[in-house]
Amino acid sequence: MGTPEFAVESLRKIHTSHYEIAAVVTAPDRPAGRGKKLQSSAIKKYAIANGLQVLQPTNLKDPEFIKTIKIINAELFVVVAFRMLPEVVWSIPKKGTINLHASLLPNYRGAAPINWAIINGEKQTGVTTFFIEKEIDTGKIIHQKKVEIFEQDTAGTIHDKLMYEGANLLVQTIGSLSIGKNPSIDQQSMIDHELKKAPKINKQTGRIQWDKPKKVVNNLIRGLSPYPGAWTNIEIDNKQFLFKIYKASCVEGSSKPGFITINNNQLLIGCSDGYVKLAEIQLEGKKRMLAKEFVKGARITNFQCL
Repeated sequence: MGTPEFAVESLRKIHTSHYEIAAVVTAPDRPAGRGKKLQSSAIKKYAIANGLQVLQPTNLKDPEFIKTIKIINAELFVVVAFRMLPEVVWSIPKKGTINLHASLLPNYRGAAPINWAIINGEKQTGVTTFFIEKEIDTGKIIHQKKVEIFEQDTAGTIHDKLMYEGANLLVQTIGSLSIGKNPSIDQQSMIDHELKKAPKINKQTGRIQWDKPKKVVNNLIRGLSPYPGAWTNIEIDNKQFLFKIYKASCVEGSSKPGFITINNNQLLIGCSDGYVKLAEIQLEGKKRMLAKEFVKGARITNFQCL
């Protein structure tokens, strides 16, 4: 059970192993793009291309869907980046229902674990397989794999690392379950501190507060790149524009928070303890570009981010 690209590598890894995939469950086709044509999920595209049965319920509690998956009689349900399952579904298979989560549980439960780990300046994250239970992301842990977060990593690069590590961990987990030698660690027994959370990202999450330290600002930029992008407002030709920043670095110096400095085609913005030097940006209504290209053509009239 899965929908986006992140889940495809897990499906591919299981499919190319010696385990039989009884069916694939994914989201219904949805209109997308300018023409609003119906688009299939990344998971469906892989399943169809490889001759796997696909189910696309609009309602996971639909009696016909429940009847169908009971008839399929799978021993195990595997969930990767899918909707929250009702108990009537996850309780069906005799070996249980397992989920792959992109953090080292019990920390970073929630919708955006990759983003928040980077935003919070973590040096390490990972993937966890666990049994699904009533409360989201709280079930007993089976396996975990740690992954380092380097200074140059973004949400995009960590997404890809965890996608591959998670697929390998799932195959290991299925192997453990198939021979009945799986660990089953109660998350509550691992909690000795206040847990870090990973709530859904919204627009306000991405607004840069320039009175913060430069590293905090840069972590926000990294944690929201390539999507949805950290942002601020700038004024050009006396008009305000949304200004997204996708890549930057920390630079020593002294400046007023939010104050823009242009030096040798470099675009610097002041923080509480120095600057961030912008590398990749996107001005509202324009394509993503290198900051130095933007500087050559821009006529910034307010030298402070708004």
